[in-house]
Amino acid sequence: MADFFIGLMSGTSMDGVDGVIADFSSGGIQVLQHATGSFDDALRAELMALNASGPDELHRAWLAGNALMRVYAEVVAKLLAQARLRPHDIEAIGAHGQTVRHRPGMFDGTGYTIQLAQPALLAELTRIRVVADFRSRDVAAGGQGAPLAPAFHQAVFARPGETVGVLNIGGISNVTLLRADGSMQGFDCGPGNALMDAWCLQHTGQPYDDEGRWAASGRVLTDLLAALLAEPYFAQSPPKSTGRDLFNRPWLDAHLRNFAGAAPQDVQATLTELTARACAGDIERHAQGLQRLIVCGGGALNGHLMRRLPALLPQAQVVSSAEEGLPPLQVEAAAFAWLAMKCVRGEKLDLESTTGARGARVLGGIYPA
Repeated sequence: MADFFIGLMSGTSMDGVDGVIADFSSGGIQVLQHATGSFDDALRAELMALNASGPDELHRAWLAGNALMRVYAEVVAKLLAQARLRPHDIEAIGAHGQTVRHRPGMFDGTGYTIQLAQPALLAELTRIRVVADFRSRDVAAGGQGAPLAPAFHQAVFARPGETVGVLNIGGISNVTLLRADGSMQGFDCGPGNALMDAWCLQHTGQPYDDEGRWAASGRVLTDLLAALLAEPYFAQSPPKSTGRDLFNRPWLDAHLRNFAGAAPQDVQATLTELTARACAGDIERHAQGLQRLIVCGGGALNGHLMRRLPALLPQAQVVSSAEEGLPPLQVEAAAFAWLAMKCVRGEKLDLESTTGARGARVLGGIYPA
């Protein structure tokens, strides 16, 4: 009997929604369909603005969540049409929502993480039950609330007797280390595409640096790179997580004040190198003996970045997740389909080695159709 779940992910790149239909009936995962949805300029600007304090935030956030769910529902409709399935064929939707604040452990010892979503509205629009709010329970248990994908990475990408890394480069980069002894570790490395995309949009009008060609045309500004890498976050020990709360345009602009005459393409080259060095540095420190690094997320489509990683990690074979049977833009959506499946089945996840949370627990809340 088919065991279909939908996963929906809109990440810190804020470039839209990726969705998949995943079949878990065989015990593994088979992605049947992939579809995307884009944000219009107004929604993207509002989601970006809600990453910082502003007037009437509660009202604006709720309406932005409603608008986001309508995009999610459009992606669900596409997936169902492509697969020739009906709502009652789907067990549940795993809906990540849009992270706009991520401050675990701060202020009162617990902190919070906010993913804008209106799962009740999504259930109403799709007539499918929805699993959402995956991160809050982990934060409540003393965890970072991120990354959550490592358990999925272990289920899909682990190789017995080998040390394998899974590097997701979205707006923020995170790595999963699957060690030869069966142990696992995962954490956020730092910026992924977020700073590169913002700089590219400002100076070229394009939302991202296609294949990294613009960065490849510039030269790395070593003094700027050193200043960026001096950020204390990079020296922190796992578990750790981050987001646009730290790595944002004000953070970058503060560093650029001493480089006012820098050519834009040189800044882009430096930002790309920052992402590569942050990821490679963490892998070198925490994954000695790494044999294979599987890269997913939008960064896997950046040819220049994908050339820099093996140059910095010569001991490892660096490949796209497509070579493992799961294209880069499908991995995170598939992870949230998997997490929804775990929640519906009541299966607990122990993420202490990744988020630092105490004990095993079911993640996510279920909203009936």
